[in-house]
Amino acid sequence: MIVVSDTTPLNYLALVGEIELLPKIFGRVLIPPAVLKELMSDRTPEAVRRLLVTAPSWLEIKSPSHGTAQRFDHLDAGEAEAIALALETGAELFLVDDRAAYSVALGLGLAVTGTLGVLDKAAELGLIDLAEVFSRLQQTSFRGPASLMARLIEADTKRKRQG
Repeated sequence: MIVVSDTTPLNYLALVGEIELLPKIFGRVLIPPAVLKELMSDRTPEAVRRLLVTAPSWLEIKSPSHGTAQRFDHLDAGEAEAIALALETGAELFLVDDRAAYSVALGLGLAVTGTLGVLDKAAELGLIDLAEVFSRLQQTSFRGPASLMARLIEADTKRKRQG
C-alpha cells in the first residue's frame, strides 16, 4: 500500500508516542523533502525532531517531479509537495489534517484521512486504547473536532462490546 503523509499526522503521532502505528498499519510511508524540512524545523517539538535524526526504515523521503507542487501554491510547501507526491505515486491513502489541503486532495480523487482516522484504524485493529490516546492527544496543540473524537470513541466502545 502506498501511503503519503503531510507533516501534522507524523508530528502528532510522534508527540503521543504512537508513531510506530504507521508501519504496523501501512508498512511504509512516503514524505516529500518539504515535509521532512517542516518536521526538522526549530519550531517542531524536540520529540519529533529526535525521531527523525535517523529516519526510521519505514519512512521514505521521495521528491515529486520538478514543478508539480507548484499547482498547489495556495497551500504550504509541505502540503503542496505531499499532494503532488501522492498523485504521482498513485497513493492509496493521503494523510493530512489541514482542512484546505484535505479538501484539495479529496477534489483530486485521493483517499484521505488524518491523525484521528489513523488512530481510529489502530483502535479497530486492537493496537491502542482510543480514549486513552485521544486524552494524550488533547494534551498537545492538536485541535481536532471534539465532537468527532467523541463519536469515534463511542464507535470504538461499541466495537469492543460486540467483538
